[in-house]
Amino acid sequence: MSERVVVVGAGMVGHRFVDELVRGDREERFAITLVGEEEYEPYNRILLSEVLAGRADLRALTLPLPAAERVDFRRGVSAVGIDRDAGEVLLGDGSRTPYERLVLATGARAFVPPLDGLESEPRHVHVLRTLDDCRNVAARAINAKHAVVLGGGLLGLEAACGLRRRGVPVTVIDLDSHLMATQLDGGPARVLAGRLRALGVDVLTGVSVAEAISAYDELVAVRLIDGRVLAADLMLVSCGVRANTALAAGAGLTVDRGIVVDDALTTADSRIHAIGDCAQPPSGMTGLLAPGWAQASQLAATLLGREPLEPTEAAERPEPITLKAAGVDLVTMGVRPSRAAADDRVLTVSDPDAGRHVDLVLREGALVGVTVLGFPEVSPALTLAYDRQTPVPLDPLSLLVTGGGGAVEESPSPMRMPGTTTVCRCNGVTKKQIVSAWEDGARNVDAVAANTRATTGCGGCREVVCGLVDWLNASDPAESVSTAVTERNTPVETTT
Repeated sequence: MSERVVVVGAGMVGHRFVDELVRGDREERFAITLVGEEEYEPYNRILLSEVLAGRADLRALTLPLPAAERVDFRRGVSAVGIDRDAGEVLLGDGSRTPYERLVLATGARAFVPPLDGLESEPRHVHVLRTLDDCRNVAARAINAKHAVVLGGGLLGLEAACGLRRRGVPVTVIDLDSHLMATQLDGGPARVLAGRLRALGVDVLTGVSVAEAISAYDELVAVRLIDGRVLAADLMLVSCGVRANTALAAGAGLTVDRGIVVDDALTTADSRIHAIGDCAQPPSGMTGLLAPGWAQASQLAATLLGREPLEPTEAAERPEPITLKAAGVDLVTMGVRPSRAAADDRVLTVSDPDAGRHVDLVLREGALVGVTVLGFPEVSPALTLAYDRQTPVPLDPLSLLVTGGGGAVEESPSPMRMPGTTTVCRCNGVTKKQIVSAWEDGARNVDAVAANTRATTGCGGCREVVCGLVDWLNASDPAESVSTAVTERNTPVETTT
């Protein structure tokens, strides 16, 4: 008889867990129920800002469920309680779903500060967390005369650029002294602010909103803590998230910032697990997708009685953070200069007038930190050097001179890229795996994504995957297969 597994939460981590479990369960030992509060198929919420900007289609976000006959997907219904004694999940439609294993992947919700004026819930105040949120913001943008974005983090800036791309004047308001304070030091943040202003996005830092002013139940302005009043008929709040722990707390499970779990992702109740943004393991909470997916893979392997795959060397380093916004090329990863060790070497090149800034942090001859703004021609090579810990030249400035003979080539050539190179960090997909997928018939990016999951996370690797597929399709098939087989067995490193 199949073991009943109920997954609460059909977001990206819940979907990944179900996918991993179904793929590995060839004996069909598990009967899986997936409970999703939204009316939609699982989708990639990371790309919502791309949809808002008009650079991605809603249909491209869908994450198809594997083997539909194996998964009972209860969409459009919320879990409202857990009866641990009976081993049942109580659903909002009054039904009960029995479980032998319960996986909580309830994610996180947008945090809205308790501002004066919001208690009346005026119209046109939004967050950007769900597909419906995205639809509502896009609909309002059609007639909006001025938008304010509360929060200058990654999502806030992407949303601001998306609104500006739709023709809406935008002001970003952030309490921190500079933008993206979690990822950037003041230097690159100031250059970034200048670049945004050049694109028509106004930036106010070191200040916050004190009051939302409404008339006839509609937002008309915001008052700042310094007394200034800004006209605004659209507010998008991007002030971080809070883990959804209410379901677990109501069942008597231990919660703190998240649902407390051990290293095996198990709560105090051995039948109940938590993964993703809602989970608080001993290693802490990151709010990033890749660790959530790693947890999904780990838990699926545990239930299947297998050892989880060891993370790649690249995956063990802090992953690159990319600002996905038209007109802004920013990627940052690893150690930033203000947090460099005493023995680290820091190189900074800044040209604010051109909207360019580069920070490199070197440790024992390798890159441990990179921030590149407005210099897209060197970003891929620097990211590869960071991932592979390639020794840098004695003069690190040569890293920024494309074709200048430095240790890092201008762009990672598909042919010269070793098979072990991690192409998609979100999913830990290497060049070797993409070549294997191509050999198996995946002749376009979508087919490679379906086979390997590359590009289905943040989307930052899509250009590299496109390059690999184009190279494979253009090459002689026999030669490509021969090269791929060689790389699978003995990856060839490039020489400099």
